[in-house]
Amino acid sequence: MPGLLGKKIGMTSVFSAEGKNVPCTVIEAGPCVVTQVKTVEKDGYEAVQLGFQDKKEKHTTKPLMGHFKKAGVTPKKHLAEFKEFETELNLGDTVTVELFNGATFVDVVGTSKGKGFQGVVKRHGFGGVGQTTHGQHNRARKPGSIGACSYPAKVFKGMRMGGQLGGDRVTVQNLQVLKVIAEHNLLLIKGSVPGCKGSIVIIEK
Repeated sequence: MPGLLGKKIGMTSVFSAEGKNVPCTVIEAGPCVVTQVKTVEKDGYEAVQLGFQDKKEKHTTKPLMGHFKKAGVTPKKHLAEFKEFETELNLGDTVTVELFNGATFVDVVGTSKGKGFQGVVKRHGFGGVGQTTHGQHNRARKPGSIGACSYPAKVFKGMRMGGQLGGDRVTVQNLQVLKVIAEHNLLLIKGSVPGCKGSIVIIEK
């Protein structure tokens, strides 16, 4: 799907035509520069690689500097590939938020907020003492029994236990586009999207 790289600015709300107050996320979508055009003959598939946000040359590796110089663009911090653009794009072309003019819904890919090490109640919604299960006796918010005894003599893979929560790649589909503000490269999307303020997201048409 065609799309853009963007940065999550934050959340606000706008009034709809019916007078309803609609919560929305503001995303700075693009402008993105074409850094590579992949073809079936050379790469085995068709795609366009886009770069977002400028980066200093001294912070860029030499292989990547060669990659950017070949495209004739300045070094970029973030790269992502997109397929099925309606128009043919060439190296150095700029793709702006106007790509979403007329689009009703988009998919947004982001990295969810990290919440550190969490227990089973917060991570998996276990009931704790109130809904005593899993061999629970008298300890609040604990996992209880995690397996049998001499057979199978192990804990099965996928057992829901405490651990790292958040920091995962998350895709939210079919989010409604409320407004495209082309002069400021802004995209207003209904509801929330994964990630914290300032995090990088991928918006797919």
